[in-house]
Amino acid sequence: MESKIETNELLDRLPPHLKQYIKPQNYEQYTPINQAVWRYVMRKNVDYLAKVAHESYLGGLKKTGISIDEIPSMYGMNRILKEIGWAAVAVDGFIPPNAFMEFQAYKVLVIASDIRQLENIEYTPAPDIIHEGAGHAPIIASPDYAEYLRRFGEVGAKAISSAHDIDMYEAVRELSILKEAEGISQELINAAENRVEELQNKKVKPSEISLIRNLHWWTVEYGMVGTVENPKIYGAGLLSSIGESVWCMKEEVKKIPYSIEAAYQDFDITKPQPQLYVTPDFAYLQEVLEEFANTMAVRKGGWRGLKKLIKSKQLGTIEISTGLQISGHFSRMIKNEDNEVVYFETEGETALSYREKEVIGHGISRHKKGFRSPLGKLKGINLSIENMGPRDLQAYNFYDGKQIAFEFESGITVQGLNVTGIRNLRGELMLIQFTDCTVKYKDEVLFSPEMGDFDMAVGKEIVSAFAGASDYHSFNLVTHTSSSETIRPQISEKEKELNSFYKEVREIRNFNEIDSTKLQQTFKNLKENHQSDWLLMLEIYELLVKTDSDFSNEVLKQLLHLKQQRPKVAHLIEGGLALLEANKKVIIN
Repeated sequence: MESKIETNELLDRLPPHLKQYIKPQNYEQYTPINQAVWRYVMRKNVDYLAKVAHESYLGGLKKTGISIDEIPSMYGMNRILKEIGWAAVAVDGFIPPNAFMEFQAYKVLVIASDIRQLENIEYTPAPDIIHEGAGHAPIIASPDYAEYLRRFGEVGAKAISSAHDIDMYEAVRELSILKEAEGISQELINAAENRVEELQNKKVKPSEISLIRNLHWWTVEYGMVGTVENPKIYGAGLLSSIGESVWCMKEEVKKIPYSIEAAYQDFDITKPQPQLYVTPDFAYLQEVLEEFANTMAVRKGGWRGLKKLIKSKQLGTIEISTGLQISGHFSRMIKNEDNEVVYFETEGETALSYREKEVIGHGISRHKKGFRSPLGKLKGINLSIENMGPRDLQAYNFYDGKQIAFEFESGITVQGLNVTGIRNLRGELMLIQFTDCTVKYKDEVLFSPEMGDFDMAVGKEIVSAFAGASDYHSFNLVTHTSSSETIRPQISEKEKELNSFYKEVREIRNFNEIDSTKLQQTFKNLKENHQSDWLLMLEIYELLVKTDSDFSNEVLKQLLHLKQQRPKVAHLIEGGLALLEANKKVIIN
């Protein structure tokens, strides 16, 4: 079994907390039926999408190493993708939204390496290689779109989530796995659907990650480009679904000019979309993204940003006005009457950074029990500490090795032995160390000498707040375990036999030599033992359609019979026949 993960220079740059999601593709696990499903979807899509997809789609297939006839290998894709500055990795189904976004920021496509079952050939709620490979990959050949995708990843990776988001992610992941797996009881599926619906109906204020996930859905997944009257498809969900790519062009699907309002439009991953958004061009996507980014805590900071981090209960970072960055699990803040943060706390392991690099000596080993600090100006002094030059500091008795006591405008007092300070690149103090220190607010002791050294962050205000660590090296982030794993189908003896027939027909097609005797035997076996299979019957007819023989007419008769017997797949058979008829006319003409 193949266990090697193919790589290129971009993948080598990925941090360990992203590499933990990468899985080997294990190409040999794809069955001949899987290959036939890929080929059918791609042949239908390319034929149809040539008329309705963005102009970069067809050329993008070639530029990204996507074959119509066989499932792409990660090795082949990475070899070709690196020519346009991207890479691809295989993962197991859905991964956490922030991680997904961060991969994009590194210009890496995340591809769920499983493929939908034949029964779900038109659409699957589970991410699969048809959706990811044939949907996402081709459009990144457009430079404007590729830059949008990268920039979206940068912004999205900083979006703050909530506990509700984590529950929703796990529930949707479980539902997608159950719906795509074989032999799962309807009772289990219903329970998973009810769980998703229950969470969707829960009245919670949308988090940043939920809002930006909406923007991602209505652009990267289900976006259209052009005009409302004449839109073209570019979203991966539409490009990879032979059902929705047709459905989305109908008048029943409302077309709306794309704007930031899409961030507030929720979606249901299990159903076709009743409305879609149309952007005039890919450059406009960037405009809306920047407009949304201006509403995020990463740019606005302040008490609202810190409040989001506290409510998220996830690892996050604040940056204060001196550039000092504090990463940890934020647990408390104190505000003044003007809603300015005058004090904050973290609990558990915390690290301090400057410009995304951990400050030497201020990692989690020093701050294993959290970090706390007042912020703001000193009482009776117009200058904030960060803006004091050496003479100012002397004037206010900020001497290393000297006892000092001072009070902030907020009323927080600090009294202790000033040991040393750390400055930023502009020469401003951004961190002061004290020993034998007491910090008080009204009647509450916020820090006492028994707690050890007191490291005080220096800064007037919080200028940024975002998800994750400032320096990912500061924490052990390789800890992800999902509550659900993709269920691998167990192949029965009868299915093994059917796969062997698919393999025979595939080999005949690849060798470009019609073996009528073998095809007739396969046809007979299908009629006797696999009466419901339609796709292999269609592949056999494809090999015979140009001959106009008694045998080809017999196969066609069986396909028409299957249309009557299996109304749910009748349109798929009809679509395949129409494609063969069109190709036949091209050959004749």
